[in-house]
Amino acid sequence: MQFKDYEYTRPDVETVLAELKKIVSEVQNAENAQQQLEAFRACDEYMKEFSSLHTIASIRNDIDTRDEFYAGEQAFFNEKMPLIQNEMTRLAKAMSESRFRPELEEALGEFTMEKIDYQVKGMCEEIIPLMQEENQLTTRYFKLYSSAQIPFDGKTLTVEQMPPYKASTDRAVRRAAFAAEGAFFDSIGEELDSIYDRLVHNRNEQARIMGYKDYTELALIRMRRYGYGAKEVKAFRDQVQHDLVPLVTKIKKLQAQRIGVADWKAYDNLVMFLDGNPTPKGTPEELIRAAQEMYHKLSPETAEFFDFMVDNGLLEVESKPGKAPGGYCASIAKYKAPFIFSNFNGGSGDVDVLTHEAGHAFEGYRAFRNPAFEGNSYLRRYTSETAECHSMSMEFLTAKFHELLLKEDTAKYEVEHAENALSFIPYACIIDAFQYSAYENPDWTPEERHQEWKRLLEAFQPHLTDYEDIPFYSRYAGWQYKLHVFMNPLYYIDYALAQVVAFQFWMLSLEDEKLAWEKYMMFIESAGTRRFADTVKYVGLDSPFEEGTVKKVAEKVAAWIENNQL
Repeated sequence: MQFKDYEYTRPDVETVLAELKKIVSEVQNAENAQQQLEAFRACDEYMKEFSSLHTIASIRNDIDTRDEFYAGEQAFFNEKMPLIQNEMTRLAKAMSESRFRPELEEALGEFTMEKIDYQVKGMCEEIIPLMQEENQLTTRYFKLYSSAQIPFDGKTLTVEQMPPYKASTDRAVRRAAFAAEGAFFDSIGEELDSIYDRLVHNRNEQARIMGYKDYTELALIRMRRYGYGAKEVKAFRDQVQHDLVPLVTKIKKLQAQRIGVADWKAYDNLVMFLDGNPTPKGTPEELIRAAQEMYHKLSPETAEFFDFMVDNGLLEVESKPGKAPGGYCASIAKYKAPFIFSNFNGGSGDVDVLTHEAGHAFEGYRAFRNPAFEGNSYLRRYTSETAECHSMSMEFLTAKFHELLLKEDTAKYEVEHAENALSFIPYACIIDAFQYSAYENPDWTPEERHQEWKRLLEAFQPHLTDYEDIPFYSRYAGWQYKLHVFMNPLYYIDYALAQVVAFQFWMLSLEDEKLAWEKYMMFIESAGTRRFADTVKYVGLDSPFEEGTVKKVAEKVAAWIENNQL
């Protein structure tokens, strides 16, 4: 069945809540572990319908944020989801505190019970009004971002349509593109400052009510940082600053030489080659067909998966007015279907996002068909840094077949992709460190937040500090461009951790392609069954948290980049 034909009707939340309360009561009053397990698994099955309707509505709202019906449905879920989450937390609490816990651990596994414990620690009924307000604030931010109507090149463009101009080989054009985009963000700057200020205070209040010092502690629970916390994340960021930033600075000098720029400015950063950046060859429809051929060549497993995606209309990739920004993979449990959402704009990022989101979708497709996960959705709830390993590794493990997408630009793409991936890690660290500072200093003024962004840029990305007098960027408000800061707090470091793992898969594939794919499949199949660092070690790779890992991996990648300059 095609995604466009998936039925949607607004769920009766009162009925869902009543059923959840009934299940919670059954767990609480069970006479043995078996009765609790039966109720737990019944809930898992029951919630597939509700979660699928929620996901379908969210995707359709993102496809056209101007659609009043699905905008209304998004508002409905913003209000009702905290109520559902509260009942699910009550169920988790009943399981966590069960007098039959040893039997539950034996049946479900210790890691599943740890996940259940974390859910209990991440929410309580008292914070429901704050969660509802938080949802409204993030939706407002998203709508503002999506509303962009940027006049440029005789057209009216969205934020997602600007990157090709920002990467123009004509320096005047790219500078003007940054200025036009910056002018849009400046036009909504005061409201963005206000929204973020309210979000910081809202989230900190949620944390205070739950007994945490500020939101950074609560976020670590909600992000399910199993086996590590703020201390380990900071140590990782310190590794990046000490061992990786100097390598990126060196590579940026190579880039400046390559594009003939002697007086480097931040708006030069996206230009990789003097004759233009690599671009995918073909229309969005042609790229999907090329990707289908690529995944047929990669493995039987990926062939089956991508055929399913194409046959069922589960890719929405073309950028268009009113469409939400960004890209993601969603899961629709009722149909055992992943869904890829992105915004193609004709740049090499289209290849990045296609292979990236396909990595997420491939794991989801496999997990939906894994009998071991039936009746226990907790088991397949891998953490986000694990999930990003699936996607970022897929970007590199498909390299042998990128020619299908890029043709004569393939060699340029491989250099650009490696350079961008390496230089991305410090950026992800900035996003992470900025958020810790923001929640630890909730009463900062907007200007103080901007100055913190400037300080972090100077420490991690010194090549991105000089925007001359370009609006928005030159006043160091660029953090407002990143959706995750507003919508997915403390998520972004996951990309940096995963990139270190993905680089290891890539380096291994250059030595032994078959072994790299086997280890990747091991990683995919074990998603959700182990903690992140344990999963990395399980497949024989080095954890990003181990001292020296960042240096070892970054030096190998930097050497490859230097040896493959065009």
